[in-house]
Amino acid sequence: MKVASYRELRVWQVGMDLVEAVYSLTSCFPKHEAYGLASQIQRAVVSIPLNIAEGHTREHTREYLQHISVARGSLAEVETQCEIAFRLGYIDPLQLDQLFQLTSNLGPQLTALRDSLSRRLQATTNP
Repeated sequence: MKVASYRELRVWQVGMDLVEAVYSLTSCFPKHEAYGLASQIQRAVVSIPLNIAEGHTREHTREYLQHISVARGSLAEVETQCEIAFRLGYIDPLQLDQLFQLTSNLGPQLTALRDSLSRRLQATTNP
């Protein structure tokens, strides 16, 4: 089944949900973190759906795979930054758990997409 738009991809939709959650959470960070940790985590989380969307629109599967790899790296950044925010006392254990529920849902979806693209690429290079 061909997906017409990246907006139809569940992985992109979950990535967007994570963006909303992170932006909501970072709005409560201390003012002195506006250009520090808050900005870093916002850039990293936005990178996830951006790379999914950009990869989906690329002409070559290898390029799509590269963008999914970047999205997976950004997800690891977000998880680490959330842990840092928790250790600094900017978020509480419940907030951390809610974010990790989203990231633990998104990670396997990104992996599944990567694996599917890898199989597609292998099928075209080894007919």
